Amino acid sequence: MGVQSVPPPSRSNPDSVRVPSTFAALRHRNFRLWFVGQLLSLMGTWMQSVAQGWVVYAMTGSELALGTITFFGSLPTLFLMLPAGALADRIPKRRLIVITQTAMMLQAFVLSFLAATHVLRVWHVALLAFCLGILNSFDAPARQAMAVEMVDDRRDLMNAVALNSTMFNMARVVGPAVGGIVLALMGPAWCFGLNGLSFVAVILALLSMQFPPFERQPQTESTLTQVQVGLQYILSNPDIRTMMSLVGVSQLFGFMYAVLLPAYAAQVLHVGETGLGTLNAATGIGALVGSLIVVSLGHSRSKGMLLTLGSFLFPAAVLLLAASNWLAFSMGCLALAGMGFVAQNATINTLIQNKIPDELRGRVMAVYALMFFGTTPFAALLAGSLGQSLGVRAGVAIGGGVTMLFTIAVFLLVPSLRHVEG
Repeated sequence: MGVQSVPPPSRSNPDSVRVPSTFAALRHRNFRLWFVGQLLSLMGTWMQSVAQGWVVYAMTGSELALGTITFFGSLPTLFLMLPAGALADRIPKRRLIVITQTAMMLQAFVLSFLAATHVLRVWHVALLAFCLGILNSFDAPARQAMAVEMVDDRRDLMNAVALNSTMFNMARVVGPAVGGIVLALMGPAWCFGLNGLSFVAVILALLSMQFPPFERQPQTESTLTQVQVGLQYILSNPDIRTMMSLVGVSQLFGFMYAVLLPAYAAQVLHVGETGLGTLNAATGIGALVGSLIVVSLGHSRSKGMLLTLGSFLFPAAVLLLAASNWLAFSMGCLALAGMGFVAQNATINTLIQNKIPDELRGRVMAVYALMFFGTTPFAALLAGSLGQSLGVRAGVAIGGGVTMLFTIAVFLLVPSLRHVEG
């Protein structure tokens, strides 16, 4: 399948506003709407995540239960993410995202109702997490691919990708901290309900955007063939292939600590709901700093050093976390882990988005999202099993150690990544 390069559009845009170059993507009206709406929605999502983990652990006292719930929430991505990427290349992405976000809002309200009426059980959480996983499978590729459609100047694409990461991590700072406070003072039902309300912001933002009429291309290939074309493109590009593998291993092993964090807060640090929210917020603060660094370097051609530093900092911080006994030190470790993870993955996202042609964007970014979310079921079960059998510290340490070893191998065997440009 041949691909055509698309020249960058003109910078003249009646809806654009003057902003510093560090925030260049915000000059575009559609992206400004997305940034504000999605930021509010993601804050609610993090509130729900904190409350859900705490509720499950409070009901079961089991690290394995934490992993099992995460497994159910991520399992659908293994089967649906790739065909969802092909679908995102065939229909208007905004329409698809509005549908998924509306359904996610309803899921949050159902969870809130069950918690408010005191009938919430673990199997309810697992079932609703599974439904949310189905919706995320269609939502994530479309969101990743729509970034290019929200900026009228292709030269601002890299900045848009980095600002997307910044938005995510701003929410990660505020959402868990507020979620921990709301959880402690008002209970989990309020966390779930406020998350449901937060979806209104992003849905209204999407409906307010203005896009050119969607031109449906005639389809002569089956969905399976289209998926195969996207996979062949990735496999034929060594840099993209290696960067995808880095994302997958970091999520599969490195992020095992996130699954075990409620148990880590309770067993190792002996802190409650507010402490758990503080730990999550520390991760978010570090991640926010990392994303701002990526934003500030958005117009720098050489990103290999940033990718290298982030890839090593993340597992090193996780290993330090496994050895920590103090809340303040653990918060510092989590901040460094967040910084390294975002520096690695925001750089990878930017480099991949800048390389791929538009007609393959949905399918390639579906594979990226699959590496990001599709490994979570296995990470969740692995983390839960290791935490249950060997202890929380061992689970965190093993995940960080495997990630570090893989990172060392990648940068020894693929030295071109240290000098990659974008």
